[in-house]
Amino acid sequence: MFNEVILISIFIIVEGKNDRSKVRRLVHEDVQILCTFGTLNALKLEQLRKKIKTEETYLFLDNDASGKKIRAILQDTFPDAGQIYTRRGYAGVEGTPDEYVIAQLEKAGLEEYIQYPPTDF
Repeated sequence: MFNEVILISIFIIVEGKNDRSKVRRLVHEDVQILCTFGTLNALKLEQLRKKIKTEETYLFLDNDASGKKIRAILQDTFPDAGQIYTRRGYAGVEGTPDEYVIAQLEKAGLEEYIQYPPTDF
């Protein structure tokens, strides 16, 4: 008998590199964070589809017109993707407080992948 290691790939799609940096600080390094860089065309969608295949995917996009448009396109491409939202009024994912991002990751069921920041006493 031997221990079988099962690797689970988790993908989170964000809009930009600052969003990626924000989320990267808060999730385990095995979580792959992909950027749309604010634009989606057929080539970019195909690249995302090839990279993700059928792996577990979450969409974490800004709560503005551009983010909503990108989310709608990605939902068509990845209909089973989980949804993570930032609150209206925050300056996108990158401007969302860590505590709120963590709460949304927990709400999406990703607790085991969160890198909780140290608490100051």
